[in-house]
Amino acid sequence: MDMTKPRKILSVLAHPDDESFGMGGTLALYARQGVEVHLICATRGEAGTVDPEFLEGYDSVASCREAELRCAAEKLGIQRVTFLDYRDSGMPGSSDNQHPRAFINAPLEEVTEQVTAYIRSFKPDVVLTFDPVGGYHHPDHIHIHRAATEAFHAAGEPSAYPEAGAPFQPDRLYFHIFPRTFVRVAVWVLRLIGQDPSRFGRNQDINLEILADDEDYPPHAQINYSRVKNIKEKASNCHASQINFSSQSPLLLRLIRSVSAGKDTFMQAFPEVPESYRTSDLFT
Repeated sequence: MDMTKPRKILSVLAHPDDESFGMGGTLALYARQGVEVHLICATRGEAGTVDPEFLEGYDSVASCREAELRCAAEKLGIQRVTFLDYRDSGMPGSSDNQHPRAFINAPLEEVTEQVTAYIRSFKPDVVLTFDPVGGYHHPDHIHIHRAATEAFHAAGEPSAYPEAGAPFQPDRLYFHIFPRTFVRVAVWVLRLIGQDPSRFGRNQDINLEILADDEDYPPHAQINYSRVKNIKEKASNCHASQINFSSQSPLLLRLIRSVSAGKDTFMQAFPEVPESYRTSDLFT
């Protein structure tokens, strides 16, 4: 990697708030270091639950959540947000799955070509996306993970999507991950206090029991963003319509904050490295 050139990161995610509740600390940290950070968001979060008070002044859930994302992007230092204009698919089995514009119904090749074109135009050094199970098995997360991964490799191939621009190959691809050991502890705590670990989260649509059985991905890169932790919090607060933990255990929430505060963890998917490989910088 030529460190004399301006550095660039492209984050490829699925919904408004994925950037702040997930890898926001890392994005803010690098933006403050002068790295140009762009975000691709596949949908506008139309299937999210939004209380009526947050819809005042907006004509739809989508417009509300788009505004929240643009607020968060400004806080984090993301210089450009691009929507792919698909619709939030919701969780498996929901009626949103059947919508004609639902993201999961978009052909993978179609989405991959769009991301490939963006990579070739922006020319990022580093591409970030979800892990293979989309963090918590959200179908939109998994779909954009697959598209981003295929686009990363296709971008440098002249024969792939020739109408998407001149070939360009980014240096590194990372998947944002979190320790499964922590999830197993969370399941134990929830059972201990009489709550159902299969119905976690604002919409009670996250099954921690399934996540606890998932494989652990190697934590190749751990980014300490403690110096910008307050910025990540401000960005998260932009997503006011999605912050409602009243149904969750205060004890568990404190545990989540204490374990995750100040650091993000990534698996380096390309170039491949030994499982034992460790770094504290996405660019080195």
